[in-house]
Amino acid sequence: MLIPDNIHPEQTIYFNGAFVLRELQEHHIMDMLDLYIQTTTKREMSMPVFVLCLDWLFLINLITLNDNGKVKLCS
Repeated sequence: MLIPDNIHPEQTIYFNGAFVLRELQEHHIMDMLDLYIQTTTKREMSMPVFVLCLDWLFLINLITLNDNGKVKLCS
């Protein structure tokens, strides 16, 4: 869930997605693994949570994948 009622807000996809988005705002386009490494230097999160964050950001049209498989910030 994006904002479940039984855990702390800092454990949600919504909250952690903001850290992923912040990294993409600084670099605009990144390899997925590099994005994960950069994000986890500022906010500890597991790979499954990171992937869920990417899924959520993709679904709300904030990120996309380019032809080379890199994560790109939508303009």
